[in-house]
Amino acid sequence: MAPRFHDLKVAAIARETPEAVAVAFEIPDALRETFAFRPGQYLTLATDIDGKEARRSYSICSAPGEPTLRVGVKRVADGRFSSFVNERLSVGDTIRVMPPEGRFTSLAGERHDYVLIAAGSGITPMLSIAKTVLSHEPDSTITLIYGNRSTDTIMFREELEDLKDRHMRRFSVVHLLSREAQDVELFNGRIDGARITELANRGLIDVAAADGIFLCGPGEMIDEVSTALKALGVEGDRIRFERFTPSGDAPAPRSRSARAQKAAEAGVEIEVVLDGVRRAFPMAETDATVLDAAHRAGLEIPYSCAGGMCCTCRCRVAEGEAEMAVNYSLQPWEIEAGFTLACQTRPTSKRLVLDFDAS
Repeated sequence: MAPRFHDLKVAAIARETPEAVAVAFEIPDALRETFAFRPGQYLTLATDIDGKEARRSYSICSAPGEPTLRVGVKRVADGRFSSFVNERLSVGDTIRVMPPEGRFTSLAGERHDYVLIAAGSGITPMLSIAKTVLSHEPDSTITLIYGNRSTDTIMFREELEDLKDRHMRRFSVVHLLSREAQDVELFNGRIDGARITELANRGLIDVAAADGIFLCGPGEMIDEVSTALKALGVEGDRIRFERFTPSGDAPAPRSRSARAQKAAEAGVEIEVVLDGVRRAFPMAETDATVLDAAHRAGLEIPYSCAGGMCCTCRCRVAEGEAEMAVNYSLQPWEIEAGFTLACQTRPTSKRLVLDFDAS
């Protein structure tokens, strides 16, 4: 199978906040087409940390056409990869990088009104979208609602201010701070459904006129705000989201169904199609998902978060049947079309063929 990762050299590391950096990669001419991207997409990075491979997805904050490809990385508690990047990664180091993926991208067409709602490092894909739209859609407008703890935790603050200064009539930013008092009481606190409703009722955001409302941040924020937007009359197909973690009250992964348990006990033959090549391996009862079975067989298939959120392991069921433990990223139409997430897939038939080349 063709390699999914490419070795990229770190060209620059910029400290954005005490807890976050922007990492820029050099893209060799031979890989320019491979790493072409749409604003809002992400990269999956992999490296060895203390002798063990670690991988993580990070959104691209560059706009297409910029000389380097940048991602934003905020350190999170107990985050092996984010801590490594913030504390140990250096300019000149090499990281394994998968080509851009993701469907959290700007709208097609020439003119749109956007509302972008981000918390913390959720600003990363929003910055890419905003820079691209403002540069290439002269009649489009963007309203950004950006939540942080305090001013010194605002990622890309200077870039956002520069965008606002250059596009004053088309780009507005509302900063919400949860641990730093501001003059306007409405701007004090975290992003939640009630606050977005109040912002809309006061006319600070026009959700009714928005062609697309983009949400990026923790799962709980996305769930609350999506519910509030729908209560305000926003159709579901105008709401797009990319979550970092499941919401705090999200259901736990469901147990294997009786059919999945029966298949697991009997053993399942798995076949995957990746880059036009077919590979087969067995799945045993001890394998929780297809991804686990592939790892045990020494087979590399695309994945990143392994939690059903990033969609890196998206594939289509070409033969057989399966269920998913959880799903935070596939849309209803994708499930109806037979797509699944390998990191969450449990076969319910004796044979399962998954096509990673399907689109």
